[in-house]
Amino acid sequence: MSNCCLDPGIAKTFEVKKTEPNKSYSCFVDKLRAMNYSPKFPVQWVQFMVMILSITSTGIAAGWTDIPRLSPTRGIIMEDPDLLSSAAVSDDLQTFYYPQTFDHFNYQPQSYATFQQRYVMNFKYWGGANNNTPILAYLGAEAPLDSSLTVIGFLNDNAVNFNALLVYIEHRYYGKSIPFGSREEAFKNASTLGYFNSAQAIADYAEIIMHIKNKLRAFYSPVIVVGGSYGGMLASWLRLKYPHVALGALASSAPILYFDKITPMGAYYSVVTKDFREASETCYQTIRNSWSEIDKIASQPNGLSTLSMIFKTCKPLNKSSELKSALKNMYAYAAQYDSPPRYPVTVICRGINGANEKQDILSKIFAGVVAYRGNRSCYINPPTNESETTVGWRWQTCSEMVIPIGIGNRTIFQPQPFNLNSFIQQCKTIFGVPPRPHWVTSYYGGHDIKLILQRFGSNIIFSNGLRDPYSRGGVLENISESILAVKTVNGSHCLDILAQNASDPEWLVKQRQTEVEIIRGWIAQYYADLKAILFKQ
Repeated sequence: MSNCCLDPGIAKTFEVKKTEPNKSYSCFVDKLRAMNYSPKFPVQWVQFMVMILSITSTGIAAGWTDIPRLSPTRGIIMEDPDLLSSAAVSDDLQTFYYPQTFDHFNYQPQSYATFQQRYVMNFKYWGGANNNTPILAYLGAEAPLDSSLTVIGFLNDNAVNFNALLVYIEHRYYGKSIPFGSREEAFKNASTLGYFNSAQAIADYAEIIMHIKNKLRAFYSPVIVVGGSYGGMLASWLRLKYPHVALGALASSAPILYFDKITPMGAYYSVVTKDFREASETCYQTIRNSWSEIDKIASQPNGLSTLSMIFKTCKPLNKSSELKSALKNMYAYAAQYDSPPRYPVTVICRGINGANEKQDILSKIFAGVVAYRGNRSCYINPPTNESETTVGWRWQTCSEMVIPIGIGNRTIFQPQPFNLNSFIQQCKTIFGVPPRPHWVTSYYGGHDIKLILQRFGSNIIFSNGLRDPYSRGGVLENISESILAVKTVNGSHCLDILAQNASDPEWLVKQRQTEVEIIRGWIAQYYADLKAILFKQ
């Protein structure tokens, strides 16, 4: 990926080289931290590690409510962990840094400070500003931008047909777009994390898009924003909040209705259950019966040692909940990313059903683990590196992204209702501040969405695959003539915005074609409106 081999005209227009944080920002950091440094360990590093340890210990504690990660790329990376290191990134991608406003929503002097926010552009197919050709802008989600550049293919696959400029923008606090000068400082505590929210992120995206259009003098180039999962939420919300910035939005697998009791709390795991039961009734019954067997063995003398041996754990189990949480997450993510050609749910069930009939139930479950994970030296509770993605998502769910996912009585799992009071206390233990579970619906809406948006919003595609457990919190029916739901029975999380593949099933090809035709219609109408306005002038 090129940083400096730009066309001369582009090189003059954009600042490519990353610069040091400006002085006003450094002063702001000094004011907020007001702390001394040890010769060996900066205090902010110690505080950062304390927070990491708190998140890790709380995460494995009994009763902690995990909100499954919203990620458009996680499924591909889980299937091929070496993908990011082996896949070639196109030389057509050029990296830039924008001095982003630190706080968009007040006018205190320190709010005018800036941090360097990364964005990437591909000019290869762009028809140019003089022709008002489109801009396709991908809105980064809760991870560094790098994986999206490799995995997200919708923009690049359609760039030539639209003669589009491609833009990829990284979310603040992830990757190389870190405020406060360092990751340790940015993630130090709730005071520094307080500027880490969706409203700030959407304003960031709007500011960068307008900056690009101004620099390229592409004032009449229509912008289509694209996002998946949490990024799909951001895409739909940006279209609603900043209609002058984006003509339309493709929001893939965006569960904007999984807030504030709009969607039943048990919906996510009911879909996981459905996916496994449709794959195999025998597999479904084996998993369903395995939890009581785990509890039975765990209650016996040396039971945890026995479970550790059966499942080849990477370190001895301290609680049976560690094992049950790992298995629950495996089943959940297999369903969420149950995509062709591998279909992880089928892989797990094939492993469980293929075990020797004389084997005990937990040996069959372990056979499913091996089938899914492949041959490894150990499987459960491996060493983990708590990245800013893990800490960042935990902060987001402990602040505004309170998605109340619980487990009901009629699922493949043991019941575990979502307890908001317990969740609030857990978040306060880690960050010292409570979440705001009603803020998303207050700021963006969600209740009575069809009644509200059918005469207000426009030009949004909500795409979903119904095998994705998060689809139950998505928009699954058309709201108006231009706020449309495109869904597939066999689709999974964000599958439609991943790169095209020769083995893609026909239903997936048709889904993408439908989305492209809708966007093409928006752009055609925009050009007609623009022509009529300019003709009058």
